[in-house]
Order: sequence, then structure tokens, then C-alpha cells
Amino acid sequence: MNIQKLISAFEKFAPEYLANEWDNVGLLVGATSWSADNILLTIDLTEAVMKEAIGMKADTIVSYHPPIFHPLKSVTDASFKERVVLDAISNHIAIYSPHTALDVATGGVNDWIVSCFGSGDVRALRPFGNLPPDEECKLITFCPEDQAEGLRLALSSVGCGRIGQYEQCSFTTSGTGTFLGKEGTNPTHGETGDLQKVVECKFEMVVSKASLSLAIQALRQFHPYEEPPIEVHELGERPRREMGVGRRMHFDKPMQLDELARKLKKHLGIGYVRVAPASGRGDRVEVQTIGLCAGAGGSVCDLAIDDGCEVFITGEMTHHDVVAATARGCTVVLTGHTNSERGYLPRLKEQLGELIPKANISVSKADAPLWTYF
Repeated sequence: MNIQKLISAFEKFAPEYLANEWDNVGLLVGATSWSADNILLTIDLTEAVMKEAIGMKADTIVSYHPPIFHPLKSVTDASFKERVVLDAISNHIAIYSPHTALDVATGGVNDWIVSCFGSGDVRALRPFGNLPPDEECKLITFCPEDQAEGLRLALSSVGCGRIGQYEQCSFTTSGTGTFLGKEGTNPTHGETGDLQKVVECKFEMVVSKASLSLAIQALRQFHPYEEPPIEVHELGERPRREMGVGRRMHFDKPMQLDELARKLKKHLGIGYVRVAPASGRGDRVEVQTIGLCAGAGGSVCDLAIDDGCEVFITGEMTHHDVVAATARGCTVVLTGHTNSERGYLPRLKEQLGELIPKANISVSKADAPLWTYF
């Protein structure tokens, strides 16, 4: 198996276009033709993890956090980031990072966290609204009804009509078209200089911008008219409530705050969480609506509060952001940055294993929290 198959697997559930604009996701080191038979999963690509990868003869590392985030001016042994990249290249180990694409994705890190709380209504705090690259515009033409099927097949063959896992998607509506050919034209129906009224259908298919020129060429080639009518409409955002930044959950039944903390600790496999109760409220309170964001989620805490969340769960926040949140009546629960993410790796192993069953996938043993408490 090669790296391209690993990338294709990620594209099925956490495609790169889901990532935040500031992020650096995807294939960071290596070539798509490199082998990906022995894959190591980690949250942080430290030198200890790289040593583990070399020792187990891994050919690919999937590092949740991108080891190359800010541009490198050199690749030497001068810093640990450069050494990690240098070791990867020297040992022919590819590096792929999904990061925020996995946070945003349905069934990703945030959904994994929220699953520990039982039943309730779950949606994204900020729904994902960008268009996937295969659904960016709509191609429209008008043709005789008996010609629509041929156009559908021709346009489908060049990439039109793909919506998610469905292909050859199109729509037609019937009507009457009029045209008058000037001198020198050769109309399919009627004569030059005569106004024609023809029973036609409006024919629509979605197409990526990358395939648009090829689609228009095919439309001109297979359309029966001398001068086929062509319209191209850009599509607006189509937010999906279940996919996006963070998660909001409204429990079917209220839950005590201490019970929420117990469920969270058990699910994440950690011994403690830090809780900052909302101003004027203790820690013995019932909770029904929570917001959460894996990692450093302080930037979306206000969004959660505005959306009626009584508790906000994340890995880390600044002191002043916590003070501001509690003053607004929201209890803050902090798990530790990577503590909110690391427990997801076994689930990621399952997800990838279902898509690339021939690959040997392992979760790093060297990847661990940085903090030790005395």
C-alpha cells in the first residue's frame, strides 16, 4: 500500500478541506508513491516517537499535531523540529497530519469526546459552511427532452453530477424554449429567420471548478444545438449542523456536574479535570447544555455561552479567558490539551483499519502527556 491510499482513506471521513485555514494539514513529508504498510499514530511527533517509529520500522507516521506548522528555513540537526524532519527523510518515513480536519469531521475527535455523555441533541458550535471541492458550481443548459439522457451520460463521464457518494446526479424541468436564428445560422429546429417554439427541458448538474472547462467542452460536443445555451452558477455555503468547530450537546436528561466530570475522566482515561464554577454557582449543580472543543478551545468559548451552554469543556484556556467565561455564568472544565485528544487514537486506528485493512496500524507508546504533577 502507498501513501496515496492513506490520503484517500482520510479523504473519506476527514478530508483536508475541513481543516481551519490557519492549519497545516495533509502530507508534510514524503511522496504519495512511498509505502504506507506500517503506520504509527501519535498526537505529538517528538524525538521519542520518531525513535519508536524507526525502531519498529514504521514507514508512515500520522501525527495529529503537524510537526511542521511554521515554515522551516532549514532542515538540519540544530533543533528538535528539524531533527524530526531530517530523521523522517533519512529513514524514508512519510508524515501525514489531519489535525483540525479531524476536529471538524463527523465522527472525529469532538464527536468522540461528546459520545461519553449519553443521549442528547448534538451539533457543531460553528457549522462547517465551506463547499467541498467537488461541488462548487452548477452547470445548466436547455435541450430537447429526448436529448437529456445523452447529455447526462456525457457530462457524468467528465465528472459532473457527483454529490457525496452519489454519481450521475441531475435534474430536469420541462418548458417551452424560443429562438430565432439570424442569417447564416443552421438551427436544429425550424428555419433561419423564423421564430421557433420548442418543447425543451432545463438540465442541471453540479460540477467542480477544476472540471468545469472539460464539462463545457463535453456539453458543446454532445449538445444537439449549434449554439447551446450554457449557464454556470456558483453555489453558496451549505452548513451542516453536525459538522464544524466544537460541539454543543443538550442532554435528554439533566446531569450533575460531578457526574459529568466522572464520565469525562473515565472516557479520556485521566485522573483529574480542573473545574472553574460559574460565578455564584458551586460545583453541585445540574447541567443540561454543554459546549466542548478539543485542544485549545478558548476562541470558541464565547460562542458556546452565546448558544446557551452552561458548561464549556476544552483542553486548555488562558486564565483571563476562564475568568471572563465564569463571569458570564459558564462553568469551565479543563482536561489538559493533549488529554482531550490522545484517547481518540484507538478510535482513529479502527477508522483507518476499516478503510485500509492491509496496513499494520499502531498507536504510539512513546507519545505521552508532557506534565508531571507532584
